[in-house]
Amino acid sequence: MANSSVFPSLFFFFFLLLVSHNPLPASAYSFTEFVFPNFTATNVRFIDNGGAFLFSRNGSFKAAISNPGGQQTRFYLCVIHSASGTVIWSANRDGPISNSGTMAFTRDGISVSDHDGSPKWSIPTIPKSSAAAALQLTESGNLVLLDKSNASLWESFDDPADTIVAGQILRKNGNALFSSVSGEDFSTGDYRLAFSDSDVILGWRGQSYWKLSMDPRAYTDSTSPVESMAVNGTGLFLFGRNGSIVVARVALPPADFRIARLASSGQFIVSSFSHGGMKEELDGPNNVCQIPSICGEIGWCSVSTGNNPTCQCPPGFRSKASNSDSFNGCVPSDSSSSLVGSSCSNNGSQVNSSSPPISYLSLGNGMDYFALDFSQPTKYALNLSACQEFCTTDCACLGIFYDNSSGSCYTIENDLGSFMSSRDRDSDQVGYIKTVESADKSSSGGNRGSVNETHNRKQFPLAALVLLPCIAVAVVLAAGLVWWRRWKIAGEKVRLSHANSFSSDEMDAFYIPGLPQRFDYEELDEATDRFKMQIGSGGFGSVYKGVLSDKSVVAVKKITNVGIQGKRDFCTEIAIIGNVHHVNLVKLRGFCAQGRQRLLVYEYMNRGSLDRTLFASSGPVLEWQERFEIALGTARGLAYLHTGCEHKIIHCDVKPENILLQDQFQAKISDFGLSKLLGPEQSSLFTTMRGTRGYLAPEWLTNSAISEKTDVYSYGMVLLELVSGRKNCSIKSASPSQGGGHSTTTTTTSSSSAQFGGMVYFPLVALEMHEQRRYVELADARLEGRVRSEEVEKLVRVALCCVHEEPCLRPSMVSVVGMLEGGISLGEPRMESLNFLRFYGRRFAEASILGEDGNNEQREALLNSRQEYGTSNYSSTISDPQYIPLSFISSQQISGPR
Repeated sequence: MANSSVFPSLFFFFFLLLVSHNPLPASAYSFTEFVFPNFTATNVRFIDNGGAFLFSRNGSFKAAISNPGGQQTRFYLCVIHSASGTVIWSANRDGPISNSGTMAFTRDGISVSDHDGSPKWSIPTIPKSSAAAALQLTESGNLVLLDKSNASLWESFDDPADTIVAGQILRKNGNALFSSVSGEDFSTGDYRLAFSDSDVILGWRGQSYWKLSMDPRAYTDSTSPVESMAVNGTGLFLFGRNGSIVVARVALPPADFRIARLASSGQFIVSSFSHGGMKEELDGPNNVCQIPSICGEIGWCSVSTGNNPTCQCPPGFRSKASNSDSFNGCVPSDSSSSLVGSSCSNNGSQVNSSSPPISYLSLGNGMDYFALDFSQPTKYALNLSACQEFCTTDCACLGIFYDNSSGSCYTIENDLGSFMSSRDRDSDQVGYIKTVESADKSSSGGNRGSVNETHNRKQFPLAALVLLPCIAVAVVLAAGLVWWRRWKIAGEKVRLSHANSFSSDEMDAFYIPGLPQRFDYEELDEATDRFKMQIGSGGFGSVYKGVLSDKSVVAVKKITNVGIQGKRDFCTEIAIIGNVHHVNLVKLRGFCAQGRQRLLVYEYMNRGSLDRTLFASSGPVLEWQERFEIALGTARGLAYLHTGCEHKIIHCDVKPENILLQDQFQAKISDFGLSKLLGPEQSSLFTTMRGTRGYLAPEWLTNSAISEKTDVYSYGMVLLELVSGRKNCSIKSASPSQGGGHSTTTTTTSSSSAQFGGMVYFPLVALEMHEQRRYVELADARLEGRVRSEEVEKLVRVALCCVHEEPCLRPSMVSVVGMLEGGISLGEPRMESLNFLRFYGRRFAEASILGEDGNNEQREALLNSRQEYGTSNYSSTISDPQYIPLSFISSQQISGPR
């Protein structure tokens, strides 16, 4: 009891001491760090400090009765970042008060009431045995209710509004961020950020439109379920296992103060405070047209300069607003039709005898909807009429998107948002909006005709009962005859071309969602002029140039030795590949699975593969900026394969032959996702030694687990070849002019231990020049000084970090993108994890001299590497008599060039 009576006195003494030494509050009524029970605050009382009644000890934050935007009708209990004026928390967001409304702090807690005493907000009830003793504003901006033992009874950090700050944790168990209506109205808006098992997702009225993993800088560290989110001085993080592991992260530049906010615009924005203002570092979605209501209901959004939205109405619709200066959505142009709205009744039925007629207005081709990327088709393998009929009978359905090539039927429910132009120019999806005829129109026929015409239309079905069955039988017989003749002719064509043909019924017997366009073998046979113009070959098959009926140029790959014999399994794999879309990935336009034929149809890359341009002995030389753009584009494509698409894809054969170039030398990765299509003979080769000599990660030698870090190693080797303009293992030329300049300078090679009997192993040259900080000597001699040392240093350091022997030391591809773009500082190569390159150099040289008889020498060299440096436990595998040196597997044997 003595301790209990002494505590308040001591507490108050320390409080007075703090106040007396605090110079921050300008008003005599403001307090520092603590206030005590029986305290009240209004905006009027603390008007001299803008309504602020409590400051944190360091002055970084203040608690205030504030009116955002200077308006005079809505006042809120807020916590504000002092330097920037940013509101990081508000209590009564859905119950604003007037300037004379009151915040009261008693032993029962905190409550907010308006001037007439009507309650607007209060904290949850606390036990009477734990009466509140103080209200504290911490240096991190947390408003904390304390009992007499300084134990927390309630914290604002546990009751977030639309923002979290450094030191605050947003937890999955019931917590979510909700946007405000506007910057001046803190009422709960329509946008919500919540957790999924592996991500955080933005939603609008029950529809998802963005997730954190869509940001190219997001990197996934673990497959554990996500439990919480936090920001700090180094970035944004998702945690699992009670915060013990990082599941995903976005690395950001160091900052002293950082917040993550779900803005009233619908964007999730991470900002930091610097140079007197808030700087945005991440915004999602970064394409404003993906925000659900950016252009109102059925508004058509397109992006103009500066990522600003331009809104208009799709064909067949007009703006709701009569004032052209404002745009808030669209309605049907025909005033006799209107949008249906959600009209579910208890029985779930919308259509009955008295219901007005339902019709569908097409949005036209090239239109997309923000929620489709997060939705699965509601129905599969329907025709358009059946898809519309399904929507008609569903009272919650407001519209559909129909995929003509696959028969997928997507429904739009809850609310209609904005639309945007399709990102896929070859998309076969078409959108339709469900409308209903007005009562006058449906009862009288509107302007379409008289009452007599309506009567005739009603009488028509009675006469049709007699005529239609006869007509239908005749049509079916005629169609059957035409089909039979075409089938017979097509069969003859296929037999003449020695191809086994199955009827289309075989494919129609099942449906795989998400399949790209299906081509007939005869169509591709004609497009490629009977497969005459071969442009590449390899382990997956041969590639031919073709021109489709729409005059578009394509590359047709004939898959040989297909391991997946079942058509359904083959199509399942193709559906996964076909749904991977990225600007730096070669697009799969379609496929053919007819009889034993397996063909893939890709977009045509008119500049061919990187190796043909980079290693060419004649023709124009790739300039440094072009090489850098190719490196960055390739990194972005791999980062998307690893973390951005629904099914993680490990390429396993990254090399210049699989990097294709288009106009302006835009790089696109090919052959991703094809590993499961290999036949039994090749699958054994793939399992144990997938890849190509020179790009193969050390873990392949030991049958160790293969991960996305395997691609990182191969990418690092490609990066070194981009620097030097030659193969990493090549014969030293007599002079720089020989071999198209694909040799190092005399300074580089004369003293380098990377030479073995005339062979030069460039990764070791790069390692030695990095140790000496002599970067410019590594650049392609053909560039003739058109590159600076710091530019070469960036690529070389990134490449060496990528080729660390231990996979865990290699950066993720997302981090590689960050280093190349400059958002993340360059990594420092670890010498102890790069010493294996010295033995690899000998291995390549001995292989070139000894051929297959050099197996023992190579195994001994690699074993010596592990024994001398102790960097791995690979020795048992290397000394295995069954070990096959990968030096003798050429690129043609595995997947080959284009």
